[in-house]
Amino acid sequence: MTLPSVQTLRAHPLYARARHWAPILTAYAQRHWKWLTLLIWIVTAVTMVATRWPAIHWLVLSDTDDNIRYVQVKDWLAGQGWYDLRQYRLDPPGGANIHWSRLVDIPIAGLILFFRAFVDQGLADRLACGIAPLLPLLLLMLSLGFIGRRLAGPNGWLLAVLAPLAAQMGLGMYAPMRIDHHGWQLALAVTMLAGVIDTNRLRGGVMAGVSSALSIAIGMEMIVYLAAGGGLIALRWVFRPGAERRMLPYALSLGGATSLCYLLFASYANRAMVCDALSPIWVAVFGAASAGMVLLSLAPLRGWAVRLAAGAVVGGAVGLFFWLNWPQCLSPYQISPELERLWLANIREAKPITAQAQSMVVPLLAIPLAGLIGLIWALWESRRDGEQLWAWATVGLMMVFSTALLFWQLRAGPAAQLLAIPPAAWAAHRLIGMILTGSRRVKIAAGTGVALLAVIACAYPLYPQVVTFYQEATGTKPKPWRPSAVARTAAIKKANGRCRTLPALEILDQLPPATIFTMVDLGPRLIATTHHSALAGPYHRNGATILDMHHAYDGPAEAFRPIAAKHHATYLLVCPNFPEGTIYQSRSPSGFYAGLMRGTIPRWLVPVTLKSGMTLPYQLYRIDYGAGRSAPGGKKVPQQR
Repeated sequence: MTLPSVQTLRAHPLYARARHWAPILTAYAQRHWKWLTLLIWIVTAVTMVATRWPAIHWLVLSDTDDNIRYVQVKDWLAGQGWYDLRQYRLDPPGGANIHWSRLVDIPIAGLILFFRAFVDQGLADRLACGIAPLLPLLLLMLSLGFIGRRLAGPNGWLLAVLAPLAAQMGLGMYAPMRIDHHGWQLALAVTMLAGVIDTNRLRGGVMAGVSSALSIAIGMEMIVYLAAGGGLIALRWVFRPGAERRMLPYALSLGGATSLCYLLFASYANRAMVCDALSPIWVAVFGAASAGMVLLSLAPLRGWAVRLAAGAVVGGAVGLFFWLNWPQCLSPYQISPELERLWLANIREAKPITAQAQSMVVPLLAIPLAGLIGLIWALWESRRDGEQLWAWATVGLMMVFSTALLFWQLRAGPAAQLLAIPPAAWAAHRLIGMILTGSRRVKIAAGTGVALLAVIACAYPLYPQVVTFYQEATGTKPKPWRPSAVARTAAIKKANGRCRTLPALEILDQLPPATIFTMVDLGPRLIATTHHSALAGPYHRNGATILDMHHAYDGPAEAFRPIAAKHHATYLLVCPNFPEGTIYQSRSPSGFYAGLMRGTIPRWLVPVTLKSGMTLPYQLYRIDYGAGRSAPGGKKVPQQR
């Protein structure tokens, strides 16, 4: 079959119509890009809800933070105070100190109340948890589209808006049922970046300041990114006359919005001098920094050297004020060395990227690598345009900074991917333009570049197939795992899933409400799906209780009961092969938990039988505090299945 020539295609009537309509559609998209972004978001949201409907139906809140957020919202709607964020069903009766704010609770609660007007309470809760995480995705898309237009021109928004769909780790923060606060914080960080590079300095300053304050009100996880954005605004003031027109509104809005957020959202616990949430400490620090930037903006300083010296003095004074009064806040966690060794060191996201599996590292770094290539290209092209060069340098510094943080903790992964989108999307936009307008050689080179970016965008699904193909082609297939290791890994994965399921846990409601001693990582899920209480969740403010639980599982059997009594526990729930339990077994093979897994059950643990039409993935025991102490090693009894 002979393909039609270029001349034949150009002579076709459809080609003439396309040439006629293309400028009209392009002009429409340029004018109405925000509404088109909203349309893209609606399609994305509907698709994500539809594909994840089973998770919504079964209330699959897989992360501990999602479960606590859900319980927190339900308790608020049931009458708990606005400023009272203690979780009284963790380690009752005193409860656990949760360091969050109500800001993220508002959209979830609003959706629950809205849907309760039309459907039953259970479905309303599920729908709210499914839709709420998608709200900050709209803010993220709009912010990325804004940055894309600023850097690539009026048509640069589309690829930037679509790019999060390829950033699987970043997109995961917006998946239905991911109701934790990280999605909002990431979106606000990108909004802050959009304000830093906005050509409208007044609007950009206010945008950067308000978004930073809202992010701080939600939590302190993004404070290093927000501080970097503020530092870049100050640095621009040093070298660019007129940049005070951005720094002044930024400083006023940051200081004012932070103080207002403290008044509106700081819990009773956060009125104390705490470092891990918006507290009087951070109101004072941001107030001092804002006041200093206001003074610098209004001062008649001429010459970059004078401004640099003045900025260094003010910045040094604020830093000294912070260090002299609250040096403990320089540490990310205020926990004991023992708690860090026993608990924090075993959390995967708290480990650097160098400690992660290659199957995670390569897809994660694909977009930052594409962003780095696009950044170098963009810096070269804008080398003669001072304003554009500064905008690219700002975006590039934030991207490199977020990627560098991966070598501290894996939790920086979503930010590293999302902040790499602007240069990666710019490169894709530039290559597509070259395909449409370039010569034959340019089109071939640009097409190769687009294909490479497409492969990077599909890194997550493609990487396993590429590795398998390479191993088969080179004969370097790794030695298969021993059958015992394969079986153990499968058992851990199965237990991690089954023990958290709603059908398995809601059976516990056959018993009157009680405090159940279980895993730290299972506690939030337990209180979210049953009417029972647990001892703790993985939250550093409750480090004393977490340590007690580790001591109870690691220590001898006779030491468990006093610890359980201290925390008023009535039952012990054990999930064999649960990931957290494997740590206790490996670390303390002669400890209480390892003994349970070997079938050594003390006589003061009484098996509890529950009515169920399914095989339960856990064992439940009543703790008999009246029984005499068992002999060392306890008594072996059959495991309940």
